[in-house]
Amino acid sequence: MDTAVLVSPDRLWSASEVLGRPSPVPPVSGVYGWHFDASPFSGLAAAQLLYVGIAPRHMATRTSSQNLRKRVRYHFRGNAAGSTLRLTLGCLLGLELRRVGSGKRMTFGKAGEAALSQWMAEHARVCWVEHPEPWTAESELIARLDVPLNLDQNQHNAFHPRLKELRAQARQRARELPVTS
Repeated sequence: MDTAVLVSPDRLWSASEVLGRPSPVPPVSGVYGWHFDASPFSGLAAAQLLYVGIAPRHMATRTSSQNLRKRVRYHFRGNAAGSTLRLTLGCLLGLELRRVGSGKRMTFGKAGEAALSQWMAEHARVCWVEHPEPWTAESELIARLDVPLNLDQNQHNAFHPRLKELRAQARQRARELPVTS
């Protein structure tokens, strides 16, 4: 896969564009890349590709219903329990992770998720490329690209230990706090 379409895309899309109707994101399989015009954490460069993801994930036991449109829109407006990108960004931005509902899920709560969605609306931009089997490209992309916000398959990245530690600390603090609604 040509990495230039993710590293130096012809076009980056904002939250308002992606969440608008009709959405420019196609409801097909593919790979997406996230760029940020402000760094979510000191020491990370802005204005470059920091994270890649795929939709759908390869699932041996069933067919995933995810596609580029659903996944990209969820990252912009979902919560940390369903988006590793949101979990990472919230931890880097210093938002308080909390156990919610039954206590098994962790999010940044209503106010924290709203603050994260606002930060992403202001600073996050996304691009994508259609790919019939994106799971076949994911490992290669993460190995070839400097994407510090990816944890899975990215142990070689210099930021990996710091990000892993920050997320673990946030989870540990959340376990020590009462469950919220």
